[in-house]
Amino acid sequence: MIIGIGIDLVDLNRIKELMDDRFINRILSSDEKKMFENIAAENTKLSFLGGRFAAKEALFKAISKGHGKTYYTDFSILNHENGSPYVLTDFFKDDEIIHISITHTDDHAIAYVMIEKL
Repeated sequence: MIIGIGIDLVDLNRIKELMDDRFINRILSSDEKKMFENIAAENTKLSFLGGRFAAKEALFKAISKGHGKTYYTDFSILNHENGSPYVLTDFFKDDEIIHISITHTDDHAIAYVMIEKL
């Protein structure tokens, strides 16, 4: 049964304006920061940060505040070996599965999240 869906679109030019240490520390978990720091190209860093921001905003929309107060750093959006994203968090119950997709263009990042209860 689907218990939540969320989608978010971000303008990467807006993220670029906000991209400082304070914003990065507010959005990225420690695992995501390690990935971010290993990216050499600035455009790739921007896409990474924008994608993670969109993904977490989509997660918040899917949650619909039903579980209580959350922070961006409560969730890590990591990648499987094949590059597909997945969510690492203690926020959800064992019988809840998070499906996530992130995509980018030169100017935008978009993320879609669906939360399923088994």
